[in-house]
Amino acid sequence: MAQAASNPAYSVSFQGQNNLSGDVRDLFLKLYAGEVLTAFEEKNIMMPLVRTRSISKGKSASFPMTGRATAEYLTPGNEITGGAIRAGERIVTIDDLLISSQFIASIDEAINHYDVRSIYSKEAGIALAKEADKNILRQALKAALSTNAIRGAALIQNYSAFAEEDFTANVNIGTATADSLDPAKLAKSIFDAKKEFDVKSVTSDGAFVVLPPSQYYALMDVTDGSKLTFMNRDFGGNGSIASATVPMIAGMPVYMSNHLVTADLLEVAGVNKGQSKGQRPLANTAGSGRTTAYDITNTTTDGVNLVDIAAKCRGLVMTQDAVASVKLMDLGVESEYQINRQGTLMVAKYAMGHNVLRPAAAIALLEV
Repeated sequence: MAQAASNPAYSVSFQGQNNLSGDVRDLFLKLYAGEVLTAFEEKNIMMPLVRTRSISKGKSASFPMTGRATAEYLTPGNEITGGAIRAGERIVTIDDLLISSQFIASIDEAINHYDVRSIYSKEAGIALAKEADKNILRQALKAALSTNAIRGAALIQNYSAFAEEDFTANVNIGTATADSLDPAKLAKSIFDAKKEFDVKSVTSDGAFVVLPPSQYYALMDVTDGSKLTFMNRDFGGNGSIASATVPMIAGMPVYMSNHLVTADLLEVAGVNKGQSKGQRPLANTAGSGRTTAYDITNTTTDGVNLVDIAAKCRGLVMTQDAVASVKLMDLGVESEYQINRQGTLMVAKYAMGHNVLRPAAAIALLEV
């Protein structure tokens, strides 16, 4: 007589199954992916503010550059032969695949009293956003430091001199170190940067300001409200001390990023001075060869050490033309249930690269 099955079949409602059919964990992946995308967008402030292109194939993308046309008076009877406009390009190369991975054990997920996937997915999004933001800011800083062709050649990867390229000067915040936390002098330096754009005929449409927390909150840290004219409604300001926001100065939106702290972006002293901190692209023996793409060379260039100048940066005023980003693989999520490990491996990833596009479109606010 046949023995009864020890595990008789019962109807089971799988919360991760879509419409009671297919993969019993299908909806879990979609939830995870949605949370990663949300966290990435919330924590990444720089990506929407720079020139961005997506490519489906290849290791790099080219951004064309054009010079200016000239005008002249026509002498009666002379033939019009046509003038020439100079052309060039800037190349942006893709870094290696950047990932954030987590393994979720089935037993841990079962006995936890909170949503494990939600926490893990949020942290994955933040980790990827942090690296993207930092790399864009490193390139923006390099753009600001490129105040002439000599410095540009030392700082910008794949740099080719463009005869008609403009350069802008950086701006000092006051005349003393403490002035970088003086709201009036900090605001004036932002106006001076905007003026530098206009003097050098750099289109400031879409220009914006990025400040680290110390400088951002210093703009509102004053007991004499009469000094906050840039926030006073009587002067056209629309900031709020109550909500701790400075939406606009000199016609430019002001953003805060705790990633714009030079000591967190670069090694500013020691044997590795000038190297980018944290994760660096792989060497060409294993990957892209862009290990030094976000470094600043620790040598004397044009009579100065550019790392020492970078260490004094307390803010950036820039337009979207300062940095270009190229996406080969946009943010995506993969997951796999591993029966031999009794859990799910989930990987959030992207592949993109960044480079300086137009140095004149970025100005650093420097502490004296």
